[in-house]
Amino acid sequence: MFSSARSSTGNSGLDVVLHGGFPPGHLYLLEGQPGSGKTTLSLQFLLDGVRHGERCLYITLSETAEELVEVAASHGWNLEGIELFDLSSVETVLGNDRNQSVLHSWEVELGETIRLIQEKIEHIAPRRVVFDSLSELRLLAQDPLRYRRQVLALKQYFSPRHITVLLTDDLTGGHSAHDTQLHSLSHGVISLERFTLEFGAARRRLQVQKLRGATFIRGYHDVNIQTGGVEVYPRLIASQHHVAFSNDPVPSGITQLDALVGGGIRRGTSTLLTGPAGTGKTTLALQYIAAACARGECCYLYEFDERIGTLFNRAQSMGIDLEPYVQAGCLTVLQVDPAEMSPGEFAWHVSQAVQGKACKIVVIDSLNGYLTAMPEEKQLLLQMHELLAILNQSGVTTFLINPMFGLVGPMDTGQINVSYIADAVVLFRFFEAGGRIRKAISVIKNRSGKHEETIRELRIDNQGLQVGEPLIDFQGVLTGTPEFIGSTATHPLLGDRHA
Repeated sequence: MFSSARSSTGNSGLDVVLHGGFPPGHLYLLEGQPGSGKTTLSLQFLLDGVRHGERCLYITLSETAEELVEVAASHGWNLEGIELFDLSSVETVLGNDRNQSVLHSWEVELGETIRLIQEKIEHIAPRRVVFDSLSELRLLAQDPLRYRRQVLALKQYFSPRHITVLLTDDLTGGHSAHDTQLHSLSHGVISLERFTLEFGAARRRLQVQKLRGATFIRGYHDVNIQTGGVEVYPRLIASQHHVAFSNDPVPSGITQLDALVGGGIRRGTSTLLTGPAGTGKTTLALQYIAAACARGECCYLYEFDERIGTLFNRAQSMGIDLEPYVQAGCLTVLQVDPAEMSPGEFAWHVSQAVQGKACKIVVIDSLNGYLTAMPEEKQLLLQMHELLAILNQSGVTTFLINPMFGLVGPMDTGQINVSYIADAVVLFRFFEAGGRIRKAISVIKNRSGKHEETIRELRIDNQGLQVGEPLIDFQGVLTGTPEFIGSTATHPLLGDRHA
């Protein structure tokens, strides 16, 4: 009987997907188009075996040993400890007279190849084997029935020897991409996909098709190949990330602002800051970050749109100095390139920041940048909904910045409406009064408690963010066409007070 323990795949993300790794002593199929990461993932699997003192064998019918060494070197790996058995050159296996079909028919070639493989395995006695790839074996067999019989024979050969085998298949040769008979022979099937967007880097994803007698995380998981190997970003499941926390209010450091939100935004909630560009959405989020860092709390700011240097300079001009907090380790600001980072990778990084560094506030600036990374709207909302659920259940206060299209007059929320997934919505608007462009702020909803129904003026200058009295002498501010109905001598506007 095999141990119930799992054998690590050598990839931490894939181990999370497989709930620990492969059940040892079985045959697994790793399929995907060329360039999807099969070879790199296979090498990671064998290198992990070397680290655990296991004998490992890489049987290659497609790539030469020199090419494998080059692939490993590109990731900074040394293949010492892995036995490379190069069968890519049939002449090397069968001799230079292989073209004499009378002596070496396709049946002889296949049988001789399998015999050499079995001899190598008997000699080395490995615990882990990678067979790369089935496409070449299929070409040698030439007949689909003979090919499947040979794969079955390989499975029967490996099984009593308690060897964990990884078969790779590049889905070429004109056969169906979903070979159900081959899937049925395998104890587990992992599919890798590579697809290209209209702009940006190629995207990759992984799916576990089956894993007999073992649990795993179902669905697609984003994948990235970088120096150091394949990175797998498991799909997030909110129900697995709940922690106990206090639902206390998060003070902003500005009394009027806290009063507007009913005493303060609560921990474990998400707040959508929405309005035209330039109305103060990012500044308000920075105000909460500065107040939290001053209390010694850890914060993360994911910047999609604005350059970090510009953001820091602008914040400093408003009296918010972020540099000391970054140097103290309280604040981490990350520039995200949506053309290079997939939504799954982004969501995984956010979840790891929350779990690993006890993050208390997360700001995503902005959702337009996040939307750029995900062409399909439905998937965007599902991923964002799951990410927010995880952050909420971890006691993290999240700010989502969502610019609206149009500066004045009627506004457009853009391609998607995300207001329903947020616990609170803060609306920013421009309005004109006294020949000046002014800003207004109001709270549209707050699931965690009461909130003011007033519209207050918002002013941002070198003294920071200031919230004024309710705009009781105006009507139509939110429509973008305000009308002044009060007395010019008494209307309480912040700009006039500084005159």
